[in-house]
Amino acid sequence: MSTVQSSVDVDVPIARAYNQWTQFETFPQFMDGVTSVTHTDDTHTHWVVKVGAATREFDTEITDQRPDELVAWRSTGGDGGRHTGRVTFQTLGASSTRVNIALSWDPRGLVEKAGVLLHMDQVAVAQSAAEFKSLVEKPGSGSVGWRGDVTGV
Repeated sequence: MSTVQSSVDVDVPIARAYNQWTQFETFPQFMDGVTSVTHTDDTHTHWVVKVGAATREFDTEITDQRPDELVAWRSTGGDGGRHTGRVTFQTLGASSTRVNIALSWDPRGLVEKAGVLLHMDQVAVAQSAAEFKSLVEKPGSGSVGWRGDVTGV
């Protein structure tokens, strides 16, 4: 299992950062390799990603979600391998938020395993965090996301 972490400070209030993150369909705008994410219901998403030359599809379930605090998930099926993730939001001031990202996943195949050895997964997550910052700080961004609670799924 490979685990990567990254944090980024964004110059927006915590609610705006959280709302943008929960707009899963926008993930291709800031996550390299993500082709599409479809929110199928309040706690499930379907992902299509490209890793090297391989395209993978998988489903996830949100296991814990508290508005302006955290979103956590785990994969539930598909060919994307087993993975989990957790994003937390920390207020740094009235208009500043730290977004902490932690992902764990099982690399599959030679390309993915080589990417882990070369820390390309860490580089990709850090780049995605920087792209998220650019997106959420853009004027007009920050539409309202789903703000329900999910606990212990």
